Amino acid sequence: MDVNNFNATKEGTAILVDKPLGWTSFNVVGKIRTLIHRATGDRTIKVGHAGTLDPLATGLLVICTGRATKQIDSLMNGKKEYLATLKLGETTPSFDLETPPDGQFPTEHITPTLIAETLKNFMGIQHQTPPLFSAKYINGKRAYKYARKGIEVALEPVPIEIFEMEMLSFEPPLLTLRICCSKGTYIRALARDIGVALGSGAHLVALRRTVSGDFRISEALSIQELEKIFSSPMQQT
Repeated sequence: MDVNNFNATKEGTAILVDKPLGWTSFNVVGKIRTLIHRATGDRTIKVGHAGTLDPLATGLLVICTGRATKQIDSLMNGKKEYLATLKLGETTPSFDLETPPDGQFPTEHITPTLIAETLKNFMGIQHQTPPLFSAKYINGKRAYKYARKGIEVALEPVPIEIFEMEMLSFEPPLLTLRICCSKGTYIRALARDIGVALGSGAHLVALRRTVSGDFRISEALSIQELEKIFSSPMQQT
């Protein structure tokens, strides 16, 4: 990743961004596009992202420029790793903090041992029903458009794979997990399913992507760092 080099940016490179909380993936693409166009004077340079992150998630977002945008599909196929914090005993319609709680459930019976045993059942290939509050298409419309109008529609389960799942901490009612999974996995939906499997309820309160394919969050730059880089004179070779 050489964002200081004009030709590399124009011909195609991957820019690793640490997405801020509250930003959409589209917001990040738009910001990087503006920075590149201003720095190079070339408004024809394409910019796209390899794998969406929800606004309430932070972490690794892979941005492709120039000819590298042709690699987006292959880059999206890589394994993903997340740090996810679930709040047990409470559910929301969106399975995260986008919507207010709609259900309360007991948690007194949940122990570290029960959690460890329950997580084993989620390993491997399975079919997951995506959240209604998602960008999935139903009859030509995004699912979240139906959800925000209170219209109930059915989403078909999709195959996913969980490669690793590790309990990092359990401080009731908060449970933090490290999850390594295939593309297309909704961690919000996984939070929902884990809550049910524990005989309770759960929703996602924090999510950070740390790995996407061969890329790591340690290699990512903040928006502020990228602004400084693109405001400096770019190399032409």
